[in-house]
Parts: sequence; structure tokens; C-alpha cells
Amino acid sequence: MKLNRKIMALLLVGTSAGVAVAGLFDSFKKEPVLMAAATPAKAATKTAEGPISYEKDIKPILVEFCYDCHADGTKKGGVALDEQKDLALLLKERKLWLDVAKNMEQRLMPPDKKAQPTQEQRDLISEWVKKEIFKADPKNPDPGRVTIRRLNRVEYNNTIRDLVGVDFDPADDFPADDSGYGFDNIGDVLSLSPIMMEKYMKAAQNILDKAIVVGLPKPPTTRFGATRLAGGTPQGEGRILVSNGEMFFNYKFPADGEYLIYVKAYGHQGGPQPVKMAVRYAGKDLKQFDVREVEDNPGLFEVKFTAKAGDGRIAAAFLNDYFLAPPAKDKKKRTIDTNLIINYIDVAGPINTVNPVYPDTHNAIFFKKPTGTEDREAVGRELVKAFASRAFRRPVTDDELTRLMAIYGLAEKNKEPFEASVKLALQAVLVSPNFLFRGEIQPEPDNPKKAHPINEYALASRLSYFLWSSMPDTELLDYARRGELRRNLGFQVQRMLRDNKAKALVENFAGQWLMLRNLDVVSPDPKTYPEWDESLKGLMRKETEMFFENIMREDRSILEFLTADYTFVNERLAEHYNLGGVVGDKFQKVSLAGTQRSGILTHGSILTITSNPTRTSPVKRGLWVLENLLATPPPPAPPDVPALDDPSKEAVKGSLRVRLEKHRADAGCASCHARMDPLGFGLENFDGIGGWREKDEGFKIDPAGKLVSGETFAGPNELNKILASQKREEFLHCMAEKMLIYALGRGMEWYDKPTQEQIAAEVKAGNYKFSSLIISVVKSVPFQLRRGDGER
Repeated sequence: MKLNRKIMALLLVGTSAGVAVAGLFDSFKKEPVLMAAATPAKAATKTAEGPISYEKDIKPILVEFCYDCHADGTKKGGVALDEQKDLALLLKERKLWLDVAKNMEQRLMPPDKKAQPTQEQRDLISEWVKKEIFKADPKNPDPGRVTIRRLNRVEYNNTIRDLVGVDFDPADDFPADDSGYGFDNIGDVLSLSPIMMEKYMKAAQNILDKAIVVGLPKPPTTRFGATRLAGGTPQGEGRILVSNGEMFFNYKFPADGEYLIYVKAYGHQGGPQPVKMAVRYAGKDLKQFDVREVEDNPGLFEVKFTAKAGDGRIAAAFLNDYFLAPPAKDKKKRTIDTNLIINYIDVAGPINTVNPVYPDTHNAIFFKKPTGTEDREAVGRELVKAFASRAFRRPVTDDELTRLMAIYGLAEKNKEPFEASVKLALQAVLVSPNFLFRGEIQPEPDNPKKAHPINEYALASRLSYFLWSSMPDTELLDYARRGELRRNLGFQVQRMLRDNKAKALVENFAGQWLMLRNLDVVSPDPKTYPEWDESLKGLMRKETEMFFENIMREDRSILEFLTADYTFVNERLAEHYNLGGVVGDKFQKVSLAGTQRSGILTHGSILTITSNPTRTSPVKRGLWVLENLLATPPPPAPPDVPALDDPSKEAVKGSLRVRLEKHRADAGCASCHARMDPLGFGLENFDGIGGWREKDEGFKIDPAGKLVSGETFAGPNELNKILASQKREEFLHCMAEKMLIYALGRGMEWYDKPTQEQIAAEVKAGNYKFSSLIISVVKSVPFQLRRGDGER
């Protein structure tokens, strides 16, 4: 019996056929909360005289340095600082003040040719914006709105793996997931189309077909291919006997019982008879076959027999060799030779009808069996309840279980075997919104003004999908059931980061934060870079993944992303980097001391994805730093800005740097390129696939630069040191922002600023350890709380 739309109606809308799909989520509405969590706000302070005043302290700075371009009717860049005469209304212009603070902190404004405020004045504006514009209400902080979102493809595959134990990836057949804010787990873009529901139903059936055995299981099978067979000589995928003889092997039978032998074979018929083959056990023929099949379509020959426990000899014998040589005088006639070719021999068994051996996936689901018809439904209910509770990542409700058992009952009425009845109910579980969506209980779903702690089951799910991209394990769910997870978050985070499943954080967070997935689509020009190939691309990806994983596993400082004097390479990648002393294909940790490489910015993966097919791109590299390390992206380029042409077409010839500086002379380009280009120039000694060079197109490379904030550097290592020191605050805020987006599945809003400040401060207090970043995120207000939809 198969799951179909009519059966699904029992699960989704009970007996009310006309209920809309929106009603599926009614069960996400109410449940008692457990505890409150809040982030206290600090008042903005200037001195012991009192808090910072806008009228006395901030406005005079703006009047002196900003009003020329942004007041009194002048509105450069669309920004006016004097349009709101009412201070309360002015303070609500949060995006405006966020831009003011960023421009002041990064010395982007005022322009270089204008009078400049002192560092103390810049700091005063930043402090006021942080503490007054983005202050949190300590009694009722805003955790933001999180869309109830479906599992993405990676999460679905991992969840099925941990829930059912099957060894394939069913979501590989699903449409690609959309991305938002740099990640593919964002609720607002993870839509659910009708075709996806069809895919989910098909996947549920395929998953349980592999996991559950209805009836007797197939016996365990051992295959003996060409390399495990004795006798004959190699021929294609198998072995050939050109004269009477045997192919054989010794097999250890685990128990007395019935066994099956399968022989995949074909023949070359030379004489009047087809090739004859005998299958033998312990030297005796079990059965003889005529092998009429040919190479393009080999036959599968089956024999059932009884064997004793212990060693036994299995053989396939060639019985009717035929050879006819052509007459010596007639060289045009060919030799006629009859042959037997065997591709493999399988041994299956013992065939156990009394105590059959089921696969682990089946036994995990059917941990209990009915003794007869009397307890059949009760046992079925117990099995369905256990599976659904794990699949829903929380205890299944009585109403939900009743609906699932109604589907079980349909199969029972159809006289299906017990396993088939349970299987049908479990298929319904796997297409339930409670499985496909990460729904959370919200006591007041329509009230955006009131925040509530999520319950501990929801906290377990948030934690596991954050670090493992999968469902909570038994330990997490046990802690949640006892109401002890919040009190043990630090311990659980450390445990989870040590688990092999934390590899998902490397592949899914790092893979998207660092844009490593773009390696799949880059195409360096083979004439410019003849050494580039798929192998080198894979090695570059592995280097960066191993580097990230090392920082995570060893709980090292996140500043090492910028300044680490080590990396991971094998011989091929070491040669590409001009590093000596590395031999073999195995990756090993190597020192970069004394080289011009340090941190992820000098990894081949990053340098390649930020280059063009035939040349480097200081603009792309600088933009990558601004977006992914400092979280300060420039605005999009105007649509009419010309691209940087090929040097042969340029009116001004010279190095790439000279041409970019000419491009930057355009007033419309200068402000953004002044931020991007110096960062990219610092990496110009690395070619388009990360190799070191001294010249580009015959011109000596100048990797020195000066940032808009005034810092100067002479090359890549000095640039990385600046990012880790003078730009440390921006980097910490970037890491807090990227990790929060990934953990929450939504973009950042103005009300998240206090949380980002708090995370940055706690990471600094935790000596920048990787675990301090993770723990601070999972203890934060938006991770621990939720509120109703809408804006406050």
C-alpha cells in the first residue's frame, strides 16, 4: 500500500477535508515556556558628568563636519541629518545612524579633502549610536522574527542519516536551495513548491524501502570478484578459462543451513554445443548449466544448497573445452575455441526462516514485535510513537499519534503485513510538516511586542542544526526532556564540536562564509594557468577546510584565520606554493614561517575564487575582504561604470595597478575603490590561482598600500597583521554577524546590534577562542528567545 494524497489528508487535516494548508501549523502555537533570558543594556556614558547628550555632544560635531553636505537643503548621497526636527523621530532613523557610525569608524567620511574630526570625536559618535540608537530593553529584548523554515537539502540528508541510518542521500534529487545573506539555510528563501511535496513523498518511500524489510530479509551476501578468484586468467571485468578447469575460492560458512550461490558468467561458443558450466561445493557438482549468454549480456546462474559450518570450497568448472585449429595450408580460416568467462561469484546465506537476520535500520525501528493479534496495534502504536518523536525532535502529541495510527489502520484493513502497516505510518511521518519544517512553539504568535524563551526541545534543535546540520542526538533530547539543556549549554557545545558530525560546520558554514563553493564554478584559463586542473582545485578546497577544522577542533584563536603561520598541504599543493620538504599525497601541517603566506587570505582557494579567468582582480579580492572579513561591503557600483578593459585596448598602458588607479580617478568610482583596491593590491604577488610571482605582464608588482583609515603595509603579511590588530573589532563583529545569520537562519536587523556587540566582547574576554564565539552565539537573546510576527 502506498502513501497518497487521500491518506496524507488524515495526517495533515484530520477528518476535515476542507482545512487549508496553513492549518498544518496550528500545532506550533502553544506550549509553556521554561525560563527568561535577556541582555542588559548599558547607558551611554561620556564622563562622570553624565550620559552623552545629542544636543550638547553629538550635534555640534555633525554641524561642524557633516552639515556642509548633509543639511540645509543639501542631501548628498540621499542623506540629510536635519530633516527630522523632533529628536525622538530622529533617533528612530536607525539605518541612517548605523551608516553614520560606520562611516565615522572607518574614516570614510568626511572626505579626505574636508576638515576631519578627532579620533575622540569619532569614538564619541560611535559610542552614542551603539548605546542610544541600538540599546536593548533589559526587561523585554527583541530577539527578532524567525520564519518557520523547511530543512534544506543538506539538513534533510543528514537528518535522514541520523534518524533512519540509510547510506544514501535522498535529497540529491531535490531542486537546489536558494540562498540569502550568503547562506542556504535562510527561512525567508526556503520555499516549498508543489513539486517539492512530490519529491518528499517519493523520497519517504525510497528511504523506508531501504530501511525496512517486509517479510523475510535477504541473507547476507559476500562477493568474490576477479581478484578474489583462483584459476583462469584475467579477462575484462572477470576471469577466463580457455580449457577445462575451475575457478574457485575457500569460504567460511558461519553456520549450518541453506545457502545460495550466484554466478555471473558468459561464454564463447565454438563447437556445436553451448558452453557447459558446473557449480560445485566441496568437490561435488551441485548443478550444471548451459551458458548461452554473451559478453554484452552475461547470465546470472543460481544454485541453492545445504552447507555445514566451517571452511568449504566453492567452484565454477568449465566442462566442454572445444578447440579446432585451421588447416595448415588455409591461413584465412580462424581458430575455433570454446571459453568460459566468470565476472563474479556471490555466496548468500544462511537462509534463516526461524531467526532471520534483519538489517540494523530495520531493527532500530522494530525494537519490539507483537506476540499475536491481541497486542499488534499496541506494539504498532509504540513503534510509531517512538519514531515520530525522534523525527519531530520533540514528544509526539496524542492527536498527532491518533492521525498516524489512522494511516496504520488503513494498511491493517487492507490485510498488509505488520511491517508494511508500520511502514505506511512512518512514510506519513517523513512528509509531515513537523518533520520537514523546523517549527517552534510560540505562546503568542501574533504579538511581536513580547519575547518568550524557546522550549528546551526547540533549543536542542537550534543547537544541533547550527553545529551539525542535523537533528538532535539522544543525549541532547534527554537533556531537553529533563529540562537541563540550558544549564549545560557550554558542556554540550564542547561535546558537539568534538563530534565527527561537526564536520558539517566546516562544509556548510565555512564553505559559504569563505565562498569555497564557488570553486565548483571557477574556470581559470588553461593557457594562462596550464597547471590548473580538477585535482589542484580539490586540494585547495581541502587545505582551507582542514585549516578551519583545525581551529575548531583545537579551539584555537579565531584571529588565526588572519595570521596563522601554518597551513595544511600535500606534495602537489606544496610545490604549487613553493614549499619544500613535503612528500606524498597525504596532507600534513606545515610551517609558513619565513614565507609571504599567512592566514586564509593567502590560501589558493580564496585567491582563485577572487580572480578572473586570465588575471587577478584586486577589486574582487578587496571586496571579498570587506564583505567576508570586515562585514563592511561598499554599495553596488553604478550601472554606467565601465569595466576595466584588456590592457591592449587601454589608452594608458602599464601594470594592472596603474590601470586601476586610472579607473579610480573617476569621482564616481573613487570612494568605493579607495576602500577595495589597497586590500587587493596587498595580494597582487599571488597570481590567479594562488601561485607566487614577482612580476605581472612584465611589470614589477608593488604590493604596498594604504587603507582609507590610514594604516600602511608593504605586503600580504603586514596586511594580515593590520586586519588582526587595527581592524580586529571589525573582524570580531563580522564573525559575530556571519555566525548569527547562519545559526538563526535570518539576516541581521538593527535590533541585533546589541547582541553583536555582546558577542564580540565575550569573544575578546574568552581569548578569541573558537568555542567562545559558538557559546556566545547559543547563549544570545535571538538564539534563546523568539517573538510573534511583525515589527515592534
